[in-house]
Amino acid sequence: MAVTVRAAASRLWWLGVVAAGAGTAVTFSPTGRRIGVMAGAALFLVAAAAVFAIRGGRYATRARAASRAAKSVYLQDRRVTVRAWARRRRWWLLLAFVVALGSNALLPCAGGMLVAGLGAGLWARSVRLAGLERARDALLWVRPDGDQAVYQLTGIAAGDAAPGGGRRR
Repeated sequence: MAVTVRAAASRLWWLGVVAAGAGTAVTFSPTGRRIGVMAGAALFLVAAAAVFAIRGGRYATRARAASRAAKSVYLQDRRVTVRAWARRRRWWLLLAFVVALGSNALLPCAGGMLVAGLGAGLWARSVRLAGLERARDALLWVRPDGDQAVYQLTGIAAGDAAPGGGRRR
């Protein structure tokens, strides 16, 4: 489960950083670069806190209700899961990037920093999921062929993902 959250976090973070970086090159805007950067910093903090807080308890609730995965359950590779997540949402990611770039004309850096804040909040959420997984000493998985709201538990050594969705070292 944390793999998909971390995949979203990394994509949004880097798209936001690139869009905000492009905003620093804007020399003229109605509001000015300083106001845009300050508004972007506020948007970054608000977005990160909101993404971290909103619906955060549902992971804990679903983790408590998770059942042990059967031996016949097919677990996707971490890389395959990340690639499939990005492929399904590539147009939304492109739209978010284009909107963040377009907002540089009015408020330089603000749109990019907002998107990066969404990514930072999702990364913090994956850290929270890592804590849940370590507390249960099990990894949470979503079956790719089943209900996305039902979590399955496997041992900490199953698959190629570490707690929190990172790569196993």
